[in-house]
Amino acid sequence: MPIPNGGLITETNRQYYAGAQQFQTIATTATDIPSDYVGQTFTSTFQTNLVFGSSDPSGANYNLNNFKIYTSPDANTWTELTPTSTIASTTGKNTAVAVTPGNPVTVILQAANADVLKDMTVVNASTGAVYGTVLADSSTPWTSISCNIPTVTIPASTDLRFQFASPWTMSTPNIITVNTSLPASTYLKIQMNEDTLWDMHGDYSYTRLTDVIDNFLIAYVGAGKLIPSVKRTDVIFHAKRGLQEFSYDTLKSVRSQELTIPTSLSVVIPQDYVNYTRLSYTDTMGVQHTIYPANELTLRPYANPVQDNEGIPTQDSENSNVDGTSQTVATWDSNNPRKISGAYLNDYAIADVYWKTYYDGALGQRYGLNPETSQRNGWFIVDDRKGLFGFSNNLKEKLIILEYISDGNAYDLDQRIPKLAEEALYAHILYSILSTNVGIQEYVVQRFKRERSAKLRNAKIRLSNIKLDTIVQVMRNQSKWIKY
Repeated sequence: MPIPNGGLITETNRQYYAGAQQFQTIATTATDIPSDYVGQTFTSTFQTNLVFGSSDPSGANYNLNNFKIYTSPDANTWTELTPTSTIASTTGKNTAVAVTPGNPVTVILQAANADVLKDMTVVNASTGAVYGTVLADSSTPWTSISCNIPTVTIPASTDLRFQFASPWTMSTPNIITVNTSLPASTYLKIQMNEDTLWDMHGDYSYTRLTDVIDNFLIAYVGAGKLIPSVKRTDVIFHAKRGLQEFSYDTLKSVRSQELTIPTSLSVVIPQDYVNYTRLSYTDTMGVQHTIYPANELTLRPYANPVQDNEGIPTQDSENSNVDGTSQTVATWDSNNPRKISGAYLNDYAIADVYWKTYYDGALGQRYGLNPETSQRNGWFIVDDRKGLFGFSNNLKEKLIILEYISDGNAYDLDQRIPKLAEEALYAHILYSILSTNVGIQEYVVQRFKRERSAKLRNAKIRLSNIKLDTIVQVMRNQSKWIKY
């Protein structure tokens, strides 16, 4: 359905797939002048809110935008609306007479220019130096422009550019105001950035935490309901705690990062990290190979006190133990992992249990081997003190995939929740509020505790994503190795 028709989907197909929403400016009349087209507004209907920082690409906050504004005369060729675009600016040249500072001051142009508007800045067309501000709209071509030139003299015969510092702004959420004059019947397009567009795709399978909170207050709180009244802050607390608990073993909202192992053999733990699920390196074909935890092989000591000859830790001038360099870490970083896997007598980086022969003088040495160490993929260890993942040196400069879970509360209430677990979250909030209310009888609390558990189990089953075809394939021994 290309046009929303009253359902839950409020975006057109173009908004969802292309991340674009198109408008057309007001039509012209015989008496129109450029100032008639200043200040037009355009309202975004994306389900994702617009984020605005600046409309000037050279501005410090421009990269905060999650969208761009484009204009076109025919809806085919588009130009970004910036301070220097042809629609947002115009050029001219002052006469042979230099313009001295003052307010107001008259700038006599040598070129016809009817599109100079009030509040435009006067800049040097070549250097970008700002001279002042236009004080009134130009009414006719070949006109003098009234400006405020505070301090800097405009040299004679200088090429000038008149432009808006901010050709468009967003003071009200999702409403774009164009400060410059848009010609009649001009097309304007709001285009979402690529990263934002990725977040929009597949969004229908999720609901927002804010919506869950609002829906709970409507459905479960009020006169004649189980919860007569409750503070919104309490609902927010229990909703966030429920999301946190669900994220560990129910929602399975696994995040991932593609990283390269530097020569230091360490990468920083992600900002919203709670626990890892899997680390793997990627080979030249893009196939993942699991990296195993070092576990009992080694560790990263939390403290490395410098000792005297008696073995007693030494202190600095502030009476704190002097911390030295870990010899365990240094030794681990410099070792040859093949000496651990058992493949060090050959030039192959493999841990082949059948490689050793009688002539190697090592027959039988792999009897009772530990599968954890008899592998070529390498190892990793978590350095809790420094907040790093450390790796064995056979992984140096390899491309790895870090998969981890967060608790869902790292950023704001705009967090997404799978719709398959929405009912379970309602049940969690309801039980949590009732269990902390002294006026609720215990049998009622226990009833909703059981209901919470049942709905949580249903959510786990739904999110397990087990399909009948998968079960059939396993039953037909598809999972067995192909022998050749």
